[in-house]
Amino acid sequence: MQVAYQVLVFVHLIGFAALLGGVLAQPRSVEPEVNVPMLYGALTELLSGVALWILAGLGPEPTHTALLVVKTVVTLFVVVLVVANRKYASIPRGLLFLIGGLTVANAAVTVFWR
Repeated sequence: MQVAYQVLVFVHLIGFAALLGGVLAQPRSVEPEVNVPMLYGALTELLSGVALWILAGLGPEPTHTALLVVKTVVTLFVVVLVVANRKYASIPRGLLFLIGGLTVANAAVTVFWR
């Protein structure tokens, strides 16, 4: 069970890195867009996060339900933004920064929520 949890955390971090890397590659471009790493990173984060939540529920330790709900809602919002704007050739810079800000905020919630 511990190995499965560690693998899922690793996959979750790869999704975070892909999503944030896709956002950070965009600010200097003339027309920013939702690129493939952002799409796959957001979906990877959502799916691995849900799997981590399921594993946490199966474990003997109590889960932080409020933390998991906040993280899931923020991640789901990011996924909706990314998927809905994937079809456009370019997106507003504000939307790009919103996606990046929510991604960083989601990581901050994980680290600082106690």
